Amino acid sequence: MIIWLATANVHKRDEFARAFPNHTLILPAEKHIAFEPIESGTSFVENALIKAETLYRTVKAPVIADDSGLCVEALNGRPGIHSSRYGAVHNGTLLTDTERNHLLLHELTGIHNRAAHFVCTLVFYTAEHCFFTVQQRWNGLILSQEQGKNGFGYDPIFFVPECACSVAELSEAEKSSISHRGKAAYILNHCLDFWTF
Repeated sequence: MIIWLATANVHKRDEFARAFPNHTLILPAEKHIAFEPIESGTSFVENALIKAETLYRTVKAPVIADDSGLCVEALNGRPGIHSSRYGAVHNGTLLTDTERNHLLLHELTGIHNRAAHFVCTLVFYTAEHCFFTVQQRWNGLILSQEQGKNGFGYDPIFFVPECACSVAELSEAEKSSISHRGKAAYILNHCLDFWTF
């Protein structure tokens, strides 16, 4: 099946490619399609659905949209749905991954509660108002400094207790097998085996 991915994030595309080996995945940019949805939702589900609907209106073909983020207990769930835009300055310029990580670590200075979790919501959108969602969670702790060089985003500061290392110290295969996105994609991939249009 040919499936469009409602993202411009190449890192996410690589993770999805491993999760959906029997399907052809296309990014909007690969077909010169502008994709800049306004993520005005108040939850991961709402934002994933906004992305899916926005791209579906253009391509009129099956779409997978992802909205995911890091929720830190001591920060009342922040950055949450704003994870990729966290700390952006007023003119809209986004921080780099490293800058966001340093901002988050600074906000947790002196705080002993380091509990956090990643959330991933996937929406598979097949026709107007026809879709289903999968949501998964990955529990961990926030480190006091970055560790590891793999992955992207908050991976260097997210510690996985069962692996005794940060996400950025896991291989791509290890991460895919236990991460929030990997688990959600695994469920969705098996659902696609039974999907009929």
